[in-house]
This record gives sequence, structure tokens and C-alpha cells, in this order.
Amino acid sequence: MQRLALFDLDRTLIDLDAAFLLWAEEFAQEHKLGRRAVRWLVTLDRNGLPHRELFFAKVREHFKLSTPAAAMWNAYRRRIPYLVQCFPGVVDDLGQLRADGWRVGIVTNGTADNQIGKIQQTGLIDVVDGYALSGAEGVRKPETGLFEIAARRCGATLAEGGWMVGDNLVADIDGGRAAGLGTIWINRDPRHGREHRADHIANGVEEAIRLMRLGSR
Repeated sequence: MQRLALFDLDRTLIDLDAAFLLWAEEFAQEHKLGRRAVRWLVTLDRNGLPHRELFFAKVREHFKLSTPAAAMWNAYRRRIPYLVQCFPGVVDDLGQLRADGWRVGIVTNGTADNQIGKIQQTGLIDVVDGYALSGAEGVRKPETGLFEIAARRCGATLAEGGWMVGDNLVADIDGGRAAGLGTIWINRDPRHGREHRADHIANGVEEAIRLMRLGSR
């Protein structure tokens, strides 16, 4: 198996939940909604809506805001890249993996402006060989096409295998398997195990990298 390591972005490399909480606090303060609104926003986010446009339509309706949902969504995309941070050690770990001869890439669903903003602002842009964003490429995980683009941007092909690391069992794990990659599921709360088809489970990127190194010997 070649030394190709592809990573999901949100909740795998970066702590999107912490960033969302910061955004929710700013949003509630800006619109004078109070602390209960922060809890409501976080709960709605964790319920997992299919797209932020629907999320902000529900926010607008619930709080009876005059600002159009599209304008709130645009403002969110501009702001969130400045609130996100990588999980501790991620940038150093990816940098070392790359220095050791691995091809390192990011494959993520999301709008291009939002996701590239996160990659740039967190410094991930400096420690990866390439990335593929669904919003730029017109194809989403778990479709194999996005993994193919990411591998090619890293100077590799899926034909020689590699690894996919991510927190989403469908987009990352099922998608990675369909693309012919070994898979590592990031499960940050082992108490809430779910059925999965990943090759390995890790509680973070550092452990995932250790498993990849062992599996590629």
C-alpha cells in the first residue's frame, strides 16, 4: 500500500464544534437573543441538518429575524474560518507525516469559500500536498470522484491504495472503502460506539497516524 493519507476536515482535523459555539455566542449577542438562544443553536446544529441554508431558514423562523437566511449563511461562511482551530498537535503531526515521505491530502464536503478559508487560516495549507473540496469540484463524498481528485492533487492515484481518515461513517468510511482505501474512523467518544465497517478506530489524528504507519509497513 502506498503512503497516501487523506483526511476529512471538519471534526477530524479541526474542532468545528468549538468554533460553532463561539459563532453562536457572537450571533446571539449581535441579535440580542440571550443565552438560551445559544443552547438552541447548538442543539439545532448537533441534530445534523443536511445544509446550512436550511439551518438558517429555521433560525430565521424561530427567532423571527428580518435578515434573509441567505445573508446569514453568507456571513457565517465569512466568519467561521477565523474561529476554527485544529485539534491539538494536528498541524505538527501532519507536517511530520509529510516529512517522512507520505503524501498528505484533505478531502471535504462543503462550500469552497468556507472550506478553503478554514484550511488557510488554520495553517493546514502548509502541511498538505493537496485538497479536494466538494463545493469546487461538483462531487461530494461518499462518491469516489472526490477521493480521486484529492489523490491526484497529492501526486498519487487510488489504484495503489492508501488511507482515508474521518469522523463520518458514510462520507468518510463507506466512501473511502468504495475508493479502495484503508479506513480509520475518528470516534472521539468511545462510549457511543456504533456499527461500522472501518478498518480501525482512533480517538484522534495522532492515533490514526500511528495505525496508518503500522498498516503500511
